[in-house]
Amino acid sequence: MEMHNPPHPGEVLRELCLAPLGLSVTAAAKHLGVSRQSLSELLNGRNGVSAEMAIRLEQAFGGAAATWLRMQIAYDLWQAKHGGKKIHVSRYPTPQSA
Repeated sequence: MEMHNPPHPGEVLRELCLAPLGLSVTAAAKHLGVSRQSLSELLNGRNGVSAEMAIRLEQAFGGAAATWLRMQIAYDLWQAKHGGKKIHVSRYPTPQSA
């Protein structure tokens, strides 16, 4: 079942991981071994969770790397289906229907 407008993983990271621990973006980025800019872009929804970042998040905060990636996929897919751009492609005819 498709979720209605799923949150960006950066929002989840901010609300469920950084905020409860009182971590700043700078401190969290240092702990994760990424630049502050990279983490800030993720937290602000301007960048997505990569496979490498998912592993870093799993190791630092828990939650399987696959779960972080599924959150990103769910967000991206919802945005593609419901965003401003419409995709118009007809089904390719199969030999039986041709």
